[in-house]
Amino acid sequence: MITPTPLVSILIPAYNAEQWIPDAIRSALAQTWRRKEIIIVDDGSTDRTLALSRRFQSDSVCVVRQDNQGAAATRNHALGLSQGDYIQYLDADDILSPNKIEKQLSALRETDGRRVLLSSSWGFFFWRTQYASFAPNSLWQDLSPLEWLLKKMGENLHMQPATWLTSRELAEAAGPWDTRLRYDDDGEYFCRVLLASEGTRFVSEAKVFYRYSPSNRVSNIGTSDRKKDALLLSMKLHIQYLRSLEDSDRVRAACLTYMQNWYHNFYSGRPDLAAELQRLATEMGGRLSPPRLRPKYAWIKPILGWKAADWMQKALPQFKISLLGQWDKAMYKYASTETADRHIDHAANLGKKE
Repeated sequence: MITPTPLVSILIPAYNAEQWIPDAIRSALAQTWRRKEIIIVDDGSTDRTLALSRRFQSDSVCVVRQDNQGAAATRNHALGLSQGDYIQYLDADDILSPNKIEKQLSALRETDGRRVLLSSSWGFFFWRTQYASFAPNSLWQDLSPLEWLLKKMGENLHMQPATWLTSRELAEAAGPWDTRLRYDDDGEYFCRVLLASEGTRFVSEAKVFYRYSPSNRVSNIGTSDRKKDALLLSMKLHIQYLRSLEDSDRVRAACLTYMQNWYHNFYSGRPDLAAELQRLATEMGGRLSPPRLRPKYAWIKPILGWKAADWMQKALPQFKISLLGQWDKAMYKYASTETADRHIDHAANLGKKE
């Protein structure tokens, strides 16, 4: 356990998150690490997000509103308001396990400096956290910045943003979130945090629940040109950051794999960006291949064309996820109603006894 007891700032950017934000705030309040502040910045929501957040306002929960500026600007605003020695980002639709922060800070050693970057395990869920799916990968271990980025880009992996617990010193060294990025702003930001760090300390007992939410969420590209422009910029920055650590054959191979894995997002709808990515691949001695369709969708191409087949390959899994989410939401509400009914019955029985 590190001393003196540091203050942790839990920062929650929110936009039209009325369905989920109460659960996110409750998970922040439930943290067993007692010395904390919670800062919620509403990014110009048009639903009840701000009103619901203000119900939790207290000496330790600050709620502010700004005109809509995007996730990166909202996180910068929250960070500017914070006083913590450590920073915990939490998206408004996600949930922290109660001991997440305590487990991570307890994993620090007396000899550790403030530039050790703490990470944790994470799992997908819809509504019921007890059914979250945790799938370990090669990022779930202690790694140097170089090895972490090599694995992320070479194996097409990522770390959910709430898994990180970042010291104030690291946050200041990394600089602000890049407001140009309306997609993958978290991936680019934590690359800079990694570069400023001494490496990662993975704490498996600390857990984050990452919610599957509708297809219009910020992590879904869809047909948005703005998000595609941002993705290409983020990719170029990723490559720049990795090559600044080491410019070798293995690094170039990881960069080419990274570009190939994301190439499909530009191939049909944005030939200009696809050509730019191809030029970058050529500079590194490689060439990107046309994206492949999975066998179950390949038969569509000769009939309706590549664009239609690619659209179905992306849309049908999203439709399936949406159906699973609706089912889980129904079960969640049913269980909540059943619990409430039991409490009412219990209270009624107590009344009869009296």
